[in-house]
Amino acid sequence: MDTILGPLYYVVSWIIVQFHAFYSLVFDKNSGWAWGLSIVSLVVLIRICLIPLFVKQIKATRNMQALQPKMKAIQERYKNDRQRQSEEMMKLYKETGTNPLSSCLPILAQSPFFISLYQVLNHIANNRTVGFIDQSLLDSARQAHIFGAPLSVKFMSSASKVESLGASLTDVRVVTVIMIVLMSASQFFTQRQLMTKNVDLSVKTPFMQQQKMLMYVFPVMFAVFGINFPVGVLVYWLTTNVWTMGQQMYVIRRNPTPGSLAYKARQQRLREKGKIKEEPAEVEAKKVAEAARANRQQPKRQSKSQRQSSASGHARATAQSQQETAKPSLEKKGAQGGKPAGGSASGSSRTAKSGQRKGQQRPKHPSKK
Repeated sequence: MDTILGPLYYVVSWIIVQFHAFYSLVFDKNSGWAWGLSIVSLVVLIRICLIPLFVKQIKATRNMQALQPKMKAIQERYKNDRQRQSEEMMKLYKETGTNPLSSCLPILAQSPFFISLYQVLNHIANNRTVGFIDQSLLDSARQAHIFGAPLSVKFMSSASKVESLGASLTDVRVVTVIMIVLMSASQFFTQRQLMTKNVDLSVKTPFMQQQKMLMYVFPVMFAVFGINFPVGVLVYWLTTNVWTMGQQMYVIRRNPTPGSLAYKARQQRLREKGKIKEEPAEVEAKKVAEAARANRQQPKRQSKSQRQSSASGHARATAQSQQETAKPSLEKKGAQGGKPAGGSASGSSRTAKSGQRKGQQRPKHPSKK
């Protein structure tokens, strides 16, 4: 590791030494303020240099969001042919000018500086010179404390090592826990802000599920790995998280994703300032929609007895209407049944005659009386 990143040790140590010399004009050169602000300034300098990569990251992320439906269609179409699926994906990236790795560029670019700072602080903790930090600067850095915790110690450091640097284990544990909590909370808030304000909610894609999962995974990762980071590295990572959060708030307000809540809020602000002029038809349609929304009445809350009575009343009204509808048809059938009057009279006369025949009986034989 020292062989590969050796040149970066000199770069990081030189930047820290220059900032330390500047802040020593205001604070004590052996104080935690001088060394802590030097680390913070290192973060700010690195993040300023990474702004072009951050812009590419935003564009790549939005392009990936827009391509999610097409990517899903390709995966479904060629789910049994991995090679063809990869070819179609690369073709889609080439046609749209999208680079999936662009969204990871800021993290990849600052990772070597993060590792170099970790190694520089590790050299300081082990009382070894590194880069441009000579023995005098090494002694000064070992005396620097941030709220009672030396820059080079960790949460898991032993009590003897902490005491050798003039601090107590309790102070170190309290400071590191607070910094780890702040670091995890800032990461969670940054990811949540991205999910709730800067995502097009009209399109449901797997990308949104991935971002939602990362919103909970990243803070847990920072909490787990944070106990093995020196205090100086925690200062570095907390500063870069706060920078990312502020930078994202600025982007969400000034250049939000189309279709997101932040985009709608920005459009409303521009309308109020008169910077966006809408078509008369759109304005009229919005007025009609607002009027309809205002006049719409919500149903009143009813008790169970009221609901039952209204239901029975509705059933009675329905039955009555059905009876009224059926009455004319019955009358019509009755009128049609009364037409063959002659037929009925002949039928009645035949019935009478048969009755008369049945009424005339033979006299009984005298012997049977």
